[in-house]
Amino acid sequence: MSFVVEEREVLKDSDVTTTASIKKSTQPTKAYDPSYDPLVDKTPGQGRDYAPTYWVDSAGEPPADDGPIDSDVDVDVVIIGSGYTGLTTAIHLAENYGIKATVLEANRASWGCSTRNGGQAQCASGRLKRSQWIERWGVDTALKMHEECLDGMETFKNLIKDIDCDPQTGGHLYVAHRSKVMPTLEKEAKLLRTTFNYDAQILDADTVKRDFVGDNEAAGAMHEPEGIGIHAGKLAFGYLKKARALGATVHPSSPVIGWETRNGIHHIRTPGGIVRARSVGVATGGYTSQGLHSQLKNRLLPILSNSMVTRPLSNAEIEACNFKTNQVITDTRILRHYYRLLPDNRVQIGTRSAITGKDAPDSKYAQMLKNDLARKFPALKGIDVDYSWWGWVDVSHDMMPRVYQPNSSETIYYAMGYGGNGVMYSAQAGKRLAQWIAGEGTQLDLPIFQSKLPFPNIREVVESEAFAPFRRLGQNFLYRWYHLKDEVL
Repeated sequence: MSFVVEEREVLKDSDVTTTASIKKSTQPTKAYDPSYDPLVDKTPGQGRDYAPTYWVDSAGEPPADDGPIDSDVDVDVVIIGSGYTGLTTAIHLAENYGIKATVLEANRASWGCSTRNGGQAQCASGRLKRSQWIERWGVDTALKMHEECLDGMETFKNLIKDIDCDPQTGGHLYVAHRSKVMPTLEKEAKLLRTTFNYDAQILDADTVKRDFVGDNEAAGAMHEPEGIGIHAGKLAFGYLKKARALGATVHPSSPVIGWETRNGIHHIRTPGGIVRARSVGVATGGYTSQGLHSQLKNRLLPILSNSMVTRPLSNAEIEACNFKTNQVITDTRILRHYYRLLPDNRVQIGTRSAITGKDAPDSKYAQMLKNDLARKFPALKGIDVDYSWWGWVDVSHDMMPRVYQPNSSETIYYAMGYGGNGVMYSAQAGKRLAQWIAGEGTQLDLPIFQSKLPFPNIREVVESEAFAPFRRLGQNFLYRWYHLKDEVL
């Protein structure tokens, strides 16, 4: 199967004209599966519909794609996963190296994390703070990691400048949910200013509630200058249009159901045919099934995040909540909340969800999030919720992502493990993954580019198939401990 590309130029969304625009979005053949669990299910399915998110419902008609793989084909580069990382990798490969990638997706384009997240682009690449970077790697490496994040923000801004994804700029407000957190927050802000030359400012509770948002829990906050809220669905669809305009092909309903490497060529088997590729980039995030490839098995702990969007708030409700900012907001809980006022005056909020996929549809998790919203904003108690969903987050076992070639003798590369900070960093990871695929990865000198995603400490046990339930038991214990630390101790 081949496609002729003529006069493809990336302009504004409304101005992009391609020969492939004649095609239409591949329609789903199966309903959305609310209980999919990457630790249990062998594949994410095939041809399943999107999760019922606000982002998909309000993003407009999904853009055209290139249809499922329907015959054997030879290509230079295959990208597995059509989310933010996979699509930005394809964009960077085309723009920087003239490589037109073939992107495979099990279900609909950007079906996983990219249409289920909170739309918060923050200046972070994993779950660790700058002070923890210093503890782990020392000041010099931490400073380089910070520069990588700043460069990532610029990469992200450049990518979205011609994508209509409703950007809400102004920075990030990190709200202390208890007064006992403030000393730690003040210490981190000072470190950011003095060591990293990053203008993080401490705000007292009165300032937060008067000038930013009337979060009833706010005991103060740290404001950092970098942070952008975006419409997650519009961003995903914009990336898809841009990647195809540059010559990449994107094939939904094409899950990887087999993978062999013979004589340096990867034989990627899909239901419609075998894709033979010289190089493979894996960008499956929290939806990475255990059987995809041995280099990825047990390298991530996927966790569920619950999210909801209210009906539009009235002017009186906005005033009662004192929403004076549209900046992205998170709180200081370990099991953090992320929230903001959207451009159409709805409130979006998210936090942890169930532990297993089979428990995810239980209504108690949506009710917990409603209760959390009411605790922060009493005026919104009982407000109608128009959208409620959940999705898997790719958390690495050391809380930092990797963009890496795990075996120097194989042309396999991956980018994942963002730990909930993938909206921005996926754009940078796509750039770095493209570098690896193009043969420039050895020039990357940061720890996240020089080592594999780690196993848990008890590696010899974790590698057993039978250990998955025990990982969930451990996660349940940790959630209980984190709740105690967040709310009681």
